[in-house]
Amino acid sequence: MLILVLIAFSLISGITYFQYREQIKDYNKDRLERKEVAIKKDIDRTLKETTFLLQTDKIHLIFRDEIYEIARIHGENITLYDLEGNPLISSTENLFKSYNQENISNRILETLTASVEKRYVERVDTEIPQQISYSYIDDPKFKRLAILQIQYEDSESFINKEMRELLLRIGVVALIVFITAIFLAFILARYITLRLKDIEEKIKETQLDKRNKKVDTKSLPTELLTLVSAYNGMIDELEESAAQLAQNEREAAWREMAKQVAHEIKNPLTPMRLTVQSFERRFDPEDPEINTKIKEYSNTLIQQIDTMSSIASAFSNFADMPAQQSETLDVSNVVKLALDIFRERNIAFAKADYEIRAKFDRTQLIRVVTNLVKNAIQATKNTESPKILVDVQTIGSDVHIKVSDNGIGITEENKPKIFEPKFTTKTSGMGLGLAMVKNIMETYNGSINFTSQEGKGTVFTVTFPKE
Repeated sequence: MLILVLIAFSLISGITYFQYREQIKDYNKDRLERKEVAIKKDIDRTLKETTFLLQTDKIHLIFRDEIYEIARIHGENITLYDLEGNPLISSTENLFKSYNQENISNRILETLTASVEKRYVERVDTEIPQQISYSYIDDPKFKRLAILQIQYEDSESFINKEMRELLLRIGVVALIVFITAIFLAFILARYITLRLKDIEEKIKETQLDKRNKKVDTKSLPTELLTLVSAYNGMIDELEESAAQLAQNEREAAWREMAKQVAHEIKNPLTPMRLTVQSFERRFDPEDPEINTKIKEYSNTLIQQIDTMSSIASAFSNFADMPAQQSETLDVSNVVKLALDIFRERNIAFAKADYEIRAKFDRTQLIRVVTNLVKNAIQATKNTESPKILVDVQTIGSDVHIKVSDNGIGITEENKPKIFEPKFTTKTSGMGLGLAMVKNIMETYNGSINFTSQEGKGTVFTVTFPKE
């Protein structure tokens, strides 16, 4: 908008300037012609009233006094030349000295002779711009007697002054309009951007897992109404999509869970079935070793039943979402309590020399530490000098629990999958431990991350707010 204002006033100023220039040219041309006609009338009158013969060599006598009077009346310098361009008489004694030329040049004479109007005007750019007009003077019988030269001073300086004043006024008006445009543009931009700021905040707050607020369209300008209406429509569609997505995810999760449970339960059922069938075929009440065989049979079934029980417990623990608790804990003491169940001598515990308190569920915190330490023990099982370090400290407003080991590490291929349910690199286990830890930490506004180098070890860090 501001650029358009500048362009508009630049065009207006340019057009005004060139229009004035054309008007100056037309004005000076018309004024010179009028002067020339009026001067010729006085010359003709003088020629009619003179008693001298109307000859070229008598011109200086005929106009000896009259030329000064005519020049005074019309306010222009007048010079009369013979037909060869030689000066006869002038109203200005220093005229020829001013132009450094006493005779009319051959170029001007040829141009004047060839002209249809028998008239020639030449512009002279001196300190004061002037136009020099040349035309023939005839006697009453149309016989050429002399050449009339009129020295006409352009009124360009006066008109230029007026033009400068006009352009100055235009400039002042342009400046006022430009400042007003800046002010209006600022107000308009503020008005629009404030509305856009509200929309921006609403868009930033938009989340798939919660109900989002719509933007009120009552006080919005027409320019933003379409945008806001589209955003509000998107919110409605987003809520519908989120609800459908959540339902699909729940259904997919339960289907996946059911498939996993069925798969894991089938594993112990197969040896149980084979054991029962084998016992049925080989059962002999008279067999002296029948008691030993029954005991082996029972032990096999009990082992498989225990396996099924551990499977059920693992899935139960994973599916059980920990509830928010407001219990204030001494984090170092709870971590030490979790480590007491392990008998490995290679586990070291480094705690801060100050009390660290946080709001966390005791059981869930023990479960987090236990799972991380179990993974570290499994990772260092084949290490020559296994070392596991559990470190508790605070950084800023957060509690950090680090579990470090010098085990086999995690491959680059497995790093993206490490927190996925049922993913495991161990020969036993359900692959739910780290997924459960991540679930617990997110419930308590915390996080879990890790760094690992293959063959050198892994460091798991859980972070959650302190009290």
